[in-house]
Amino acid sequence: MFKGHPKGLYVFLFANMGERFGYYTMLAIFILFLQAKFGMNAEQAGAVYGTFLFGVYFIPLIGGIIADRVLGFSKTITLGILLMIAGYFFLAQPGSSKIMIYVALGIISVGTGFFKGNLQALVGKLYDDANLNKFRDAAFNLFYMGINIGAFFAPSAANKMSNWILGKQGLSYNANIPSMAHDYLDTVSKGGVFENTEQYTEMAKSAITGTSYQFTNLSEFSTFYIDTLSESYSYGFGLAIVSIIFSLTIFLVFRKSYKHVDIMQKHVVKAADDKTIELTPKQSKKRMTALGLVFIVNVFFWMAFHQNGFTLTIFARDYTVTEVSRLNYAWFDLQALLPIIAAIIGFIMVLGKKNKPLIKMIGAGLVVVGSAFAYYTISNFDDSMPISPMIFQHFNPIFIVFVTPVIIGVFTMLRKRGKEPSSPRKIGIGLLLAALSFMIMIIVSFNLGSAQDFMPGAMADALRVTPYWLIATYFSLTISELFYSPIGISFVSKVAPPKWAGFMQGGWLGSTAIGNLLAGLIGPFWQQWEMWQFFALLVGMLLLSAAFIFAIMKTLERATE
Repeated sequence: MFKGHPKGLYVFLFANMGERFGYYTMLAIFILFLQAKFGMNAEQAGAVYGTFLFGVYFIPLIGGIIADRVLGFSKTITLGILLMIAGYFFLAQPGSSKIMIYVALGIISVGTGFFKGNLQALVGKLYDDANLNKFRDAAFNLFYMGINIGAFFAPSAANKMSNWILGKQGLSYNANIPSMAHDYLDTVSKGGVFENTEQYTEMAKSAITGTSYQFTNLSEFSTFYIDTLSESYSYGFGLAIVSIIFSLTIFLVFRKSYKHVDIMQKHVVKAADDKTIELTPKQSKKRMTALGLVFIVNVFFWMAFHQNGFTLTIFARDYTVTEVSRLNYAWFDLQALLPIIAAIIGFIMVLGKKNKPLIKMIGAGLVVVGSAFAYYTISNFDDSMPISPMIFQHFNPIFIVFVTPVIIGVFTMLRKRGKEPSSPRKIGIGLLLAALSFMIMIIVSFNLGSAQDFMPGAMADALRVTPYWLIATYFSLTISELFYSPIGISFVSKVAPPKWAGFMQGGWLGSTAIGNLLAGLIGPFWQQWEMWQFFALLVGMLLLSAAFIFAIMKTLERATE
């Protein structure tokens, strides 16, 4: 899987891993932070969420032009990292106003825009060599896996930080309290009578776990809980600063491994014999047209996919059970999950027919030690363990890390047989798989009504659904993402005229930005429609997008001629 790739790939992989850890740590708690601190409803938080993601993915268009024409890739990427560090620093300040939060998000958007697309462009440039081009799709799959190793640990890190800050103040997390607290304070401030006082009082007292905080009245408790929870999220944002400094260090220290491709090229392309030829205007137009058609479809994929940080997170909070058995909790706790993962890896090493005896011995050791640690950890759980909505965000990246080698293996096998699908066909398959993912949500939500039928977090546990519905959705979305996203980035790097390598990666991310904006702006449909109707809308758009891709398949496959 790793054989034949240049060293520069691993530098970019680890640099991106650190940045993505910070980004996904922030994203895992972003919607929860907005609703907890400012009392935003789903529509309001969704608008901020969508606008921020729009900026993160649209500004790479500008970042690409700056790298292609002004600063070059390395300087633009470095500037982007420095801006991200500054942005996360402002975001992590407890007690920040809305204006301060918006300014911080703007700085992060610009920094990410300078970083993300240009790093992808450099990955593509590593494989412009005719001898390496055949590894291009696999390279972007590996690059993508690195992203998600960082993303896997992010939700758990954010969750641990939040629980630690709450615990220091004698509190525990309860997903129902933030909205209840804001409703209570709003009602009291207007001179009204809060209808659920008894229920809320019981909920508040059950959230007090230590002696450092003593309950006096609901007004004081509501303010204290909102402030403490918001502060815990601010410290979670602070974790991003550390991880992005790691990215900066990796990128600068190992520059020699990619220095040879860090150049602003003329409008040329390498032929199979490694001679340099100029692209004709007709060839450039054909390539740009093909990319433009893919960018249109890209909007709808990400509009649907990025419900993972919006409506799927709300579904986890409001409609999924809040407690699971000790065995099921192993999915949600890294102390149990990581030893299980180690045991699985060890089992695979033992079964490998081509593995040397030493490798098999190491594998057997991982099986024994991993199983022992997992058993010890799980046996110390309570019979019933609470789960927080943010932790669902770690399923997508962990599935990517495990499924990526399988996908690469399948593509490699098909390539050797001359049957590997083209990059555009993989993209089309990814769209169909994404539609299948949201069909799962149609099934589970069919009898749940609409989001406005219940106060956020107020649904009784007896009416909530098992977390395995969401886990199954994330698993299916992961497979669709691996067929779609890294392959799409690879296709852009292959088809883009070399003179516009950074700009075209920015175009891919710019169309992603529009999808991200729509992901938040369709919030009113989530509020007003039956939930199954909302997910049916996503399925319909994905199926139409897939049909469009297959209808123009010949145009896309001829784009590199």
